[in-house]
Amino acid sequence: MSEHPLPPGTSGVGASGLAPAPRQARLGLYAIFGSTFFELVGYFMLTPFLILRLNAEGVPTAVVGLFAATGWLGVFLMTPFASAITQRLGRRPTLWIAALVPVLTTAGFLATTSLLGWFAFNLVGGMASGLRWVLAEAVVAEFAPPGQRGRAIGVFETMVGTTFVIGPALLVWTGAQNDTALWLALGLLVVGLCWSLVIPRLPVAADEHSARVGLSGVWHAFLAHPLTMAIGFIGGFFESGITAILPLYGLSLGLGAAAAALLVSSSGLGSALTMLPAGLLADRLAHHPLQRFGDEFAARRLIMRGCAATTLIATLVIPFVAGVPWLAAPVAFVWGGAGGCLYTMVMIDIGSREAGITLVNSTAVLVLSYTLGGVLAPALGAAALQWAPTLGFPGLLIGVASLGCWLLWRR
Repeated sequence: MSEHPLPPGTSGVGASGLAPAPRQARLGLYAIFGSTFFELVGYFMLTPFLILRLNAEGVPTAVVGLFAATGWLGVFLMTPFASAITQRLGRRPTLWIAALVPVLTTAGFLATTSLLGWFAFNLVGGMASGLRWVLAEAVVAEFAPPGQRGRAIGVFETMVGTTFVIGPALLVWTGAQNDTALWLALGLLVVGLCWSLVIPRLPVAADEHSARVGLSGVWHAFLAHPLTMAIGFIGGFFESGITAILPLYGLSLGLGAAAAALLVSSSGLGSALTMLPAGLLADRLAHHPLQRFGDEFAARRLIMRGCAATTLIATLVIPFVAGVPWLAAPVAFVWGGAGGCLYTMVMIDIGSREAGITLVNSTAVLVLSYTLGGVLAPALGAAALQWAPTLGFPGLLIGVASLGCWLLWRR
């Protein structure tokens, strides 16, 4: 393992002006990266496994879609209170709790076959994931130096994107209908918990006692930057929401269970290969010596517009996929890449202007909007696949992609 978990120069003073000891900063970043990696690989093994298991047992497609949305609903319910919990417990204990709960809920999936129980475990696990998501993103953004924030966040988001690929690939290796996959997912979550316990004591946030928290803090952050929520929604809808039902979409095209699960890997591969280049491009355009592309926000907005347009173009291909099933993989690749880049650009924007608990609030707004897209996409998408696969499913996706383009191009 190299000395730095990020590229050289990315472990210095955070956006808050606090300067943790170099050894402490490196250990914290190692722990955040390691725990996030193993936890998400386990999660992205677990989710398609559960969906395919429910489908194999004859559960209606619409109900399976609601199950996929339940995890995102848990994230959505918990996220507004992430700053309040963090302020009360501290960032490190909150990260510990957020790593422990998914281990317990996954053990619950092994202990019972009750559909109602599975819904409950999925909801609680999603709530814990919401806590960890907000805090991990905020900590990485705060420690990233201003001149290389796009690079640092791009590295982290790329690592997250690889878990979209590795998790489903491990599921295919173990067998999509094999309980060994569930035990392996549990083991990965336990490893993620162990990494979380290594997280050192983090510096006290400068605004720990003065910042608004809870619903009030999130609402204030939303009013200050409403475009954050709009773009986060589009990114979540296509990168994670649609990804959750890609196995169902693949089955509807006549693909086998393994090939359908690999569509999730196609989406994850798109995220993994595009987010770091997008972050590097944002840094380059924002700090162009001639300011040819405007200020930092204008440069990021230019990239966002390109991502939204690419998403719309890929979505317009959907009506042709039924006749040419192999097109599903490249379309999923584009959805994952464009959605991930939208999220990365907004996270860079947040990290460039805020720190401490205020940064947690703004990150919560982004996660809320991203999660809203993640909740609505599988619920509406699965219903469209069941009741109107020819017109309803393509129409839903084209409508959301068009909304993203309109929001980014209007003044």
